Amino acid sequence: MATRAVILDLDGTLLDTLEDITDSVNRTLARFGFPPRTIEEIRRFVGNGAVKLLERALPCVLPADTFEAFYRAYDADYTAHREDKTRPYDGAVELLQALRERGLSTAVLSNKQDNVVRPLCAHYFPGLLDIATGPTADRRTKPAPDGIYYIADALGVTAEEILYVGDSEADVQTGRNAGVKTVAALWGFRDREALESQGAVFFAKMPKEILNFIDI
Repeated sequence: MATRAVILDLDGTLLDTLEDITDSVNRTLARFGFPPRTIEEIRRFVGNGAVKLLERALPCVLPADTFEAFYRAYDADYTAHREDKTRPYDGAVELLQALRERGLSTAVLSNKQDNVVRPLCAHYFPGLLDIATGPTADRRTKPAPDGIYYIADALGVTAEEILYVGDSEADVQTGRNAGVKTVAALWGFRDREALESQGAVFFAKMPKEILNFIDI
């Protein structure tokens, strides 16, 4: 069945957010008296949402109330600095433009908080996305398929008509759980070996290669 909609992850797929995330994590760690993490450590920690990121970055398990304060501090810092160094990957904007020119629907499904996903996408990709969403009270984080089901329903497409693109293990698992064709983005936060370990079959080395999978 022909592809009618392309859903893409955000961090590590459309936007290179790693430096801003690392800086915010490290400022928050310092504020609570913990040592910093390297950018390569943060690269390994991202992919499953902010809560998991912070749990992995902390050197110990915090009491629930302290972790809540830690999370709030990180969220405030990242909100203030999320556009300091973040930029679209080379070719990301052009990919979205090409998809729109082909008459395809486009959407973003991220594990970032929903109230962060929407303004980031509006800022960096104005007019190029039909939907941009993250987890909500009603939709679980990836690899749960909830977000893909929500987008499919909103766009009026079936699983067979969706191409999903992401750079993490969670993205590969999400595509499998939702029953959609999935392409692993090798320009993002994970290498091919990590993605193959989760069953990835299709790979793209740069955004424009996604166009090669539209009619497969």
